[in-house]
Amino acid sequence: MRTRMQGLHLFKKTLLVSALTLSALQVNAAGFQLNSQSATGLGRAFAGDAVIADNASVMARNAAAMALFDKTALSLGVNILKTDISVSDGVYTSLTSPSGTESSYDDAGGVSVSPNIHIIFPINETFAVGVDLYSNFGTRTDFDDSFSGSEFGGLTDVKSLNLGLAASYRLNQQWSLGAGVDIIYGTGELKRTLSDDLGPYSGITVLDADVAGFAVGFNVGAVFELNKNNRFGLSYHYSPELEAKGDVTFNGVTSEDDSLYLGLPDIAEFSGYHRITNTKYAVHYSVQWIGWSSFDTLESDAFGTVNTYKWKDAMHFSIGGTYYLNETWTLRTGYMYDMSAQDEVTSISVPDSDRQWLSGGFTYHFSESSNVDFGATYLFGKDVSVSESTALSSITGTTHADALLVAVQYSHEF
Repeated sequence: MRTRMQGLHLFKKTLLVSALTLSALQVNAAGFQLNSQSATGLGRAFAGDAVIADNASVMARNAAAMALFDKTALSLGVNILKTDISVSDGVYTSLTSPSGTESSYDDAGGVSVSPNIHIIFPINETFAVGVDLYSNFGTRTDFDDSFSGSEFGGLTDVKSLNLGLAASYRLNQQWSLGAGVDIIYGTGELKRTLSDDLGPYSGITVLDADVAGFAVGFNVGAVFELNKNNRFGLSYHYSPELEAKGDVTFNGVTSEDDSLYLGLPDIAEFSGYHRITNTKYAVHYSVQWIGWSSFDTLESDAFGTVNTYKWKDAMHFSIGGTYYLNETWTLRTGYMYDMSAQDEVTSISVPDSDRQWLSGGFTYHFSESSNVDFGATYLFGKDVSVSESTALSSITGTTHADALLVAVQYSHEF
């Protein structure tokens, strides 16, 4: 009974890691949110991204902005994310090491690559439709055998795809509306084993899970154009409950074709764009709300409620500037303050904190209809104190996560 309870406790923790990573499939802010749908957005910290509409990637943020295009527009690109995740002042305590052993770790992060493609088709002066495919999240977190307390670390490898189908309708010269459907597919691979410090329990596979699932959500949006130099955008993304299925093994017992259910957060975003009259400068900004409080429990067909945690709704605030240097070069920069979704519950495997983004980028125009974008962001996290425990062991430490994001994108109007 004791072994089973210990295994169930660890199983709950590792499934929480799965939930947190998969929950980032639909959104791009707090928690595990990292934006990856465009290089232009990355270069301005996504300030104003729901309304600027300088290429087709805007449809991922606000379907109504497709009404701003009068030609078929294509954007395709790739984002590269390098995460630096560390644990300092770590102390691992177990039944065989009651006085504690050092359990720090230099880098549990990794590198992930996320391609994207967006296409907008104006049908006439009133209607436009679009389709896009991109990854909202893709990363790899890996604590190797040198980490004391492998039941709290291990491997987390997650990939996601979002297929979006959208349409826009121009009401008049000032107002446009839009709506779309999001088809989300995510995969997650998780591995956890008991630490070598646990005597006869050492090396036991606590969790070996490989899950995948689909979910369907929707989005609506609006654009208000005060004039050609000033406009505002508002969008709302409904995120459904995601069902992820797969074989899950823990404590040597396999549950075949199990289902995990987790609520994904809804998102609301307001953006503004203002080009200063008779100048080459523009300012833009965004405020985004993410309903992480809906991420309440993780349910399993085989195990019922496998974890209860206390995430909170979060927001991010971004501001940026664009300098239209000449017909060939456009320069941009931005800053974002990104609030953490975690509150009372923290984790070694899923470090999270309030974060700051420093961003910059540029566009090089080959012609009026063809250009290439480059964007980069350095993301600064904060130190977070973490304390976790199981029936056989516990760990304390300080986690810190930074990230470097780089993206390139080609856009063309036909």
